[in-house]
Formats: sequence, structure tokens, C-alpha cells
Amino acid sequence: MSQDKKIPRPLTKESLRHKALRYIDRFATSRENLRNVLMRHVQTSNYYHETSIQDGVDWIEDLLNKLEAASFINDARYAEGRAGALHRKGTSQRVIRMKLMEKGLSEDHIAQALTALKEETQSENLERDAALALAKRRKLGPYRLPEKREAYKEKDLAAMARAGFSYDLARDIIEAESVEDLER
Repeated sequence: MSQDKKIPRPLTKESLRHKALRYIDRFATSRENLRNVLMRHVQTSNYYHETSIQDGVDWIEDLLNKLEAASFINDARYAEGRAGALHRKGTSQRVIRMKLMEKGLSEDHIAQALTALKEETQSENLERDAALALAKRRKLGPYRLPEKREAYKEKDLAAMARAGFSYDLARDIIEAESVEDLER
């Protein structure tokens, strides 16, 4: 006895608006990302109920314009917030740029967000600060137990490389004698 997949209701302009408001209530988002989320609902409704794709596109554009005018979505604010959160988590600038581009943000918004991040942190080296945050969070290099450091050195370097940091920066952090040396 298998359960049949539940078929969604046909999409209307009002139900699309409700879905958009529910989404932005739960998640910070960019205009392009919200467009993609809503477009998936339109495509699903088209599949099951032959809802017009063009009507859906028109509804989405109208809705996005209204949400942007009401400041429910703001790409510049979203880019700054997301860049700051990723930086504090230990993400390299290269990866921050890539993740913001995936959300459909313009190069101008990304550049403004990275500039704002530099001003906000008042740091000489954002990349080093992010690498230190990652090492501390993942307990890499000097944050690891001393007896296990040498055995995990290559794995720690690989973790830093996957996070988008240069080999030289990763090596400087992983091979540091102590946490105090890093913080100087």
C-alpha cells in the first residue's frame, strides 16, 4: 500500500503573494533568489494544473516590485548581512563572493558588501581574520590538542584550502606554535 503524492492546489496571484510573504518572513533573501523560489511554485502549478507560465512570471515581477518598494526585500542590505555572517563563520572572501553571486546579487552589491565589511571590522586583513575564525571553530592547527597536531597537519591544510584560503595563509595558521602567536 503506497501513499500517493499530494497534488498541490492551483496557483493564483493571491496564493503566490502568500507564499512570498511566508518565505521572506522565514528567510532573508535577495530579489533573484525569491524569484527562483516563486518560479518553482509556478512550474509545479503548470505541471499539475496547466497554470500559464507567462501569467506566473507577470505575477512574480509585479509582486517583487511591490515587495522591493515596501523594503521587504533589499539586495544591498541582504548582501551586507550575508557577507558579515559568512565572514564571522570563517569564510574566505572568494567564497563569500561566490555565495552572493549564487543568490543572484549584482557585482555592485557584492563589492559594496565587501567594502562595508572592511569598514565594519576595521581590520587590516579580512582574509586572515576569517581564516582564524575557521581554525578556531573547526579546531584546526594550534586550536587542536598538541599531541594530535602533527598527525592532522595535512588534513587541516586541506580544510583551509577547501574553505578558499591561500596555501601560504593556511600554512601560517596551521603551523603557528600557539594560539597566542596567532593573536599577535
